[in-house]
Amino acid sequence: MSPSAFLDRGSPPSERALEAILGKGNGLWAELRADLSSEFAPLNEKWSFSGKSHGWILRLRQKRRTVLYMVPCPGYFVASFALGEKACQAARGSGLPARVLEIIQHGPKYPEGRGVRLEVRTKKDLANVEELASIKMAD
Repeated sequence: MSPSAFLDRGSPPSERALEAILGKGNGLWAELRADLSSEFAPLNEKWSFSGKSHGWILRLRQKRRTVLYMVPCPGYFVASFALGEKACQAARGSGLPARVLEIIQHGPKYPEGRGVRLEVRTKKDLANVEELASIKMAD
């Protein structure tokens, strides 16, 4: 996974710093946050520092369940999921592109689910992440 663009443990990124790093990706970042906040309300957002090698990430959580993590990178961001087996099976039966299904299939297995990381650089990438979030939360 690409590390966060913010590796200084001192404090989470400010909105201004985030906009500067994300550049063109800032609109997609804001759109994903807004769309997920609407679909999974109430949604709690919390920045957390995941160590020197990963940096700051934004966790989006509904009650006690994490929807996804957002990792800011220069010009884009990564959406990171932990998918249970039922969600992985549902994804295979969905209309997600073959490259996304391949990422899911080859994602590392953790106790909390299969690790899936998708780069978000385009509206199509955003749509894939939103569909996968819906599949995960329906599980």
